[in-house]
Amino acid sequence: MQYRTLGESDSTLPVISFGAGPVSGLMVGRNATAQLETISHAVDSGINYFDTAATYGSGRSETALGIALETLHLRDRVRIATKVRLMPEQLGDIGRAVRESFESSCRRLGVERVMLLQLHNSITENRNDLPTSLTVHDVLGRDGVVSEFEKLRQEGRIDHIGFTGLGDRNSLRKVISNGPFETAQVPLHVLLPLTGVDASAGSVDVNYRELSLLCHDYCIGVIGIRVLAGGALAGQKPSAHTHKTKFFPMDLYQRDRNRTEKMAQLLPETISPVAASIRYVTGNLQATTALIGFSTPTQIDQTITALKEGPLEEALVQQIETLPVSGMQEGEAD
Repeated sequence: MQYRTLGESDSTLPVISFGAGPVSGLMVGRNATAQLETISHAVDSGINYFDTAATYGSGRSETALGIALETLHLRDRVRIATKVRLMPEQLGDIGRAVRESFESSCRRLGVERVMLLQLHNSITENRNDLPTSLTVHDVLGRDGVVSEFEKLRQEGRIDHIGFTGLGDRNSLRKVISNGPFETAQVPLHVLLPLTGVDASAGSVDVNYRELSLLCHDYCIGVIGIRVLAGGALAGQKPSAHTHKTKFFPMDLYQRDRNRTEKMAQLLPETISPVAASIRYVTGNLQATTALIGFSTPTQIDQTITALKEGPLEEALVQQIETLPVSGMQEGEAD
């Protein structure tokens, strides 16, 4: 496993990390045996960073991860990241809501501290421009999110703070340039050059490749999310989460399945769409780490094999980027 430095800190992350979100279904499901086997194999393979959130399965992901790490005696060998998502009714006392969410996450995880705490809300000009989105003032202002994050850091409860890169372009730029954030979760995958207006899916007007470059400019570690486009690049059926999410809805998943078929025609037989996206995000875009929602040990091996192949050849990237978007928009995949 390769490791990269997190921004300007002394911390490192594996280039491939374990995403415990709902799309793969593993960590929000009930198959404890599969959870133990997959987590054990991940750590044995050098994947020692696990990302979860309070909202994943309404806390089931955190609970399952905590139990698995305890059962496998792995707590001292891994780093954990979790997230805080604030609801509109909690915004009267942001600091208290952040603290209560964090403490609840720690109880489910069975830990007193985590490596990274992240804001899970989108950031926009006005509250609720996107579902549950916050303003820049909510995040950076007095008694805002960052204020409580910093208190937790001073108490030794967290090492680093981060945010999710969804929202509108201007608001995210203000947070990046004026905030103390060290990481940003950014949706990145090999289909982005083909997605037209869908490149801003989950946001108002954000170009995610440009956002990742801006983060690099400010020495903010980029954590690639949706690397497999919600499973579309793997040819998976849409997950239960895809059927109900407000950010990356079913019609986007269907179009990405169609785009995957178009793009696959350009790929050599030795490169699968999944491998192409892993190599693109970790190599060509140089994300600090790519979160993958594993469901089996075999998927871990396949991911590491792709990683070892390095970036996609520039000529192939250019071919993908010039593939016509027309005919791949809404309606084509229906």
